[in-house]
Amino acid sequence: MSSSETEQAHSLLNAAAVRERAHEMLAIGVAGGLDHWRVDLDRLPETARYVAAVIRDQYPTLAVPFHARWRHFAVDGVDLWSPVAEARDWLDPASRARTEFDLAIVSVLLDAGSGPDWSYQDARTGRTLTRSEGLAIASLRMFEAGAFSITEDDPWRVDAVALTFLTANDLARGFQVSDKNPLVGLEGRAALLRRLGQACLAEPDLFALEDEPRPGGLFDAMVDRADDQDRLPAPVILEVLLEALGPVWRDRLNLGGVDLGDCWRHPALKRDDATDGLVPIHKLSQWLSYSLVEPLQTAGVEVFDLDGLTGLAEYRNGGLFIDLGVLTLKDPADAAKAWPVSDPLVVGWRAMTVALLDKIAPLVRAELGVTSEAMPLASVLEGGTWAAGRRAAAERRPGGGPPLTILSDGTVF
Repeated sequence: MSSSETEQAHSLLNAAAVRERAHEMLAIGVAGGLDHWRVDLDRLPETARYVAAVIRDQYPTLAVPFHARWRHFAVDGVDLWSPVAEARDWLDPASRARTEFDLAIVSVLLDAGSGPDWSYQDARTGRTLTRSEGLAIASLRMFEAGAFSITEDDPWRVDAVALTFLTANDLARGFQVSDKNPLVGLEGRAALLRRLGQACLAEPDLFALEDEPRPGGLFDAMVDRADDQDRLPAPVILEVLLEALGPVWRDRLNLGGVDLGDCWRHPALKRDDATDGLVPIHKLSQWLSYSLVEPLQTAGVEVFDLDGLTGLAEYRNGGLFIDLGVLTLKDPADAAKAWPVSDPLVVGWRAMTVALLDKIAPLVRAELGVTSEAMPLASVLEGGTWAAGRRAAAERRPGGGPPLTILSDGTVF
C-alpha cells in the first residue's frame, strides 16, 4: 500500500469531503447525468413550505433542539434519561460524560431501521413503541439493567469486554424479538457491537485514556483535541469517530489500509486518483456526532461549527425528497425493487439527499423567519426534514414505510 493512497483515504474521512462530493453528485443529477434519477429543484420551495409547517406544528415557539439520540429517550414528551442522570451522584463531569457517550454510542449503533413489523413494549411507561423511538428505549432499558457492563458496582457503563461476548440472543431478549416480532438485521447489530468491543480493546489511545476500555473513553480523546479554552469544532467529533470506528464496519471499502466506513462507489463521480468513484456519506457516524454534542457541552466543552457537519442520508430525509417530487426515478418500475445499499441508485440518492438538505435549510429558515444561528442544520433536521419525511411517508403509504426498499444489514439505515 502506498502512503499516497493512505493519505487519499484519510481525505474522505471528514464532513467536508461528504459535502463536496454530495453537491457534485447533485449537480450531475440536475444536468441529467445520472442513470436512475431526475432532479427538479423547482420542487424545493414547496418542500420547504411543507417542512416549515411540520416545524410549526411540533415546535410552535420555533425553539427546535438538535437532531440527536437524546430526543428519542423521551416518551409522550417525558424525558426518561435526564432526570435520572441529574439525580445521580457523579464523581465529576467527565464521569457523567463517559457514561452518556457509552449510552449514545451503543444506542446509535443499534439504531439502523427496525423494519415495519417490530415493536417494543416498555413496561415502565406502558407504551408500545416502534422504529427509532422503540430502538432507543429498548437500548436505554438494556443499558440501565447493566446489559453492557461487567463492572459490578456500576451497571451504567459499556465495557469493551462485555461487548465482545454479546450475542444476537442477548439483543433479542433486550429488544423483545420473536418470530412474531422480528427485528431487521439482528445478527448484524450484535456483530457490530462485538467489533466495537474489539476496537475499544485494540485502541487504548482512543478508548482508554482515563478508564478501562469503553466506548465512553472517546470523550477523553475528544477533550484532548479541544483548544486551550475547551472549545471543539463539531467536525472534529466526526473525525475522531471515523478514526475510532473504522474497523467496526463489515464488508466495507478499504483504501491504503484504511477502512472507509459508510463510503461507496458511483461511476458518475470522477477523480484522477485512488478516490475515483468514491462517495463518502458517514451517516451513522454523523448522527452519532450530533448525539455527542450535548454530553460534551454538559461536561463544559464548547462545541462550535455545528453546521460543519452535514445532513443525514437516511430514508426519512431521502424519502422526503422523493415523496415531494424533488427526486424522481427515471424508471418507475425501480420503486418496486429491493436495492442493495451499495447500488449506484442508492448511493446517488443518499449523496443527493445530503446536498438537498443544504439547499432546503435556508428556504425553511426563510419560511419561518429565523436565522441560521437560531436554527442550525441540526435543528432543521430534527424539526424538520426527518419528521416531515416520516409524515410524508405516512400520508402516502400504509405503515409509513420509505418510498424505496433497501436491503440493509442493520448498520447503514
